Amino acid sequence: MINGKVVILSAPSGAGKTTIVKYLLEQNIGLEFSVSATSRPPRAGEVNGKDYYFIDIKEFKQKISHNEFIEWEEVYQGVLYGTPKSEIKRIWEKGNHVLFEVDVKGGINLKKIFKDKALSVFIMPPSVDELKKRLKNRGTETDEIIEKRLKRAEEELSYAKKFDKIIVNDNLEKAKKETLIEVKNFLDKNSV
Repeated sequence: MINGKVVILSAPSGAGKTTIVKYLLEQNIGLEFSVSATSRPPRAGEVNGKDYYFIDIKEFKQKISHNEFIEWEEVYQGVLYGTPKSEIKRIWEKGNHVLFEVDVKGGINLKKIFKDKALSVFIMPPSVDELKKRLKNRGTETDEIIEKRLKRAEEELSYAKKFDKIIVNDNLEKAKKETLIEVKNFLDKNSV
């Protein structure tokens, strides 16, 4: 299935996209996670090659100059994220569909690239206040980083209408099931 489909999940930080991605991967519906590259250091428990490819800025920029990313973005100043072309090829060659978990601008860019072969889903937090509470409860970032993420989230929320589907995560179980239905319907449609 060299020409498989792609499912793109995007959301502001703390909206629940990682939890929903893990849920989708557990459903055995032919999805495989596309591991992104980032120049940021790993968080506690993150594994290189599984959660992200953790590479330094110099190597990241080298990969950009060699055209090794289908898309990339400087999400925060000095922190780059990108989608390696090799990941898509690897997944399609195995006969699976690609599942992307990317920032909002990356999601919009991927949809433009893959067009009808892609389903883009925006996971919407119930409110910015709830997002702040979730980020604080994570306990993985400083107050300064949380404020940066919230400022960025307000901008990202304005892009929601550019996605094929918007799922409000005010109840995680409900949001997981809604996302699964949308993804299954898309994957079950005749190939484009």
